[in-house]
Amino acid sequence: MVQYVEQKLSIFGRWPGRSATIAAMKAESPSISVNRALGILDQVSSRQGGMTNGEISRKLKIPKSSASYILRSLEDGGYLRRDGETGKYRIGLKLLSLRHSALAELDIREVALPVMRQLVESSGKTAHLAILDRGEAVYIERVEAPGFIKMDTWIGRRMDLHSTAVGKALLAFRPEEEIEMLISKRGLSKHTSRTITVVARLMRELEKTREAGLAVDDEENSLGVYCTAAPIFDANGKVEASLGLTGTINQAERENRQRVADMVKDASRRISVQLGYRPGPRPRRAAFL
Repeated sequence: MVQYVEQKLSIFGRWPGRSATIAAMKAESPSISVNRALGILDQVSSRQGGMTNGEISRKLKIPKSSASYILRSLEDGGYLRRDGETGKYRIGLKLLSLRHSALAELDIREVALPVMRQLVESSGKTAHLAILDRGEAVYIERVEAPGFIKMDTWIGRRMDLHSTAVGKALLAFRPEEEIEMLISKRGLSKHTSRTITVVARLMRELEKTREAGLAVDDEENSLGVYCTAAPIFDANGKVEASLGLTGTINQAERENRQRVADMVKDASRRISVQLGYRPGPRPRRAAFL
């Protein structure tokens, strides 16, 4: 381990604190370094504007010298790139290629994309396809609406389940014990004054989502933003993903929310059927829009 650390550090030459970095890394096990590297990649990939060494160190609660060593190694391998002016690290081409390969395996994206494009054309709103990953909703596809209004979203963005429409749609149709486990694991963080932060209230919201086949985010994750989402089922009747439409509150007030809800549910059913799902009777029209 000692020889490995010194060999890896030698490619960077000398810099202030190099000796301290070597000493720190000598005391660490390979598993700690690997976990820290994965944590860094996870944090940087979820921050659109990138992160500095100091921000990463504070966020992950690791010594700045250790973070510096790992960041240099990841940069050298092409997994991260550093902006010379801001000092912020962003996703590198190597990581982007790996992510592209992983997403290519998700056939649901190929099935959903044409439907999402039609949905955006008909609604004028931005469409998102999300899956459940490690207790969070993650966008795996996105079709942006035309016009000047742009949503602050991107493929790979991770969000809480309880405060987003796509998250509620992913959560509501799972077994009760799984729902309780996910809630207890992640908690109910408050994002706006409208975020649901009481478990009992969230469970009632999920019950309405199951009855209506539709989930709503009414400024619960971001002020001024209104989202509608519906679940996508696989051939076994399990929730595979969720499909959402996102727009501003002004757009939602100007247009018929029920019409948009019906469009989202219809689109999600079409995708589900193409995945082999055989739907039963259509859910009742949502009464909580």
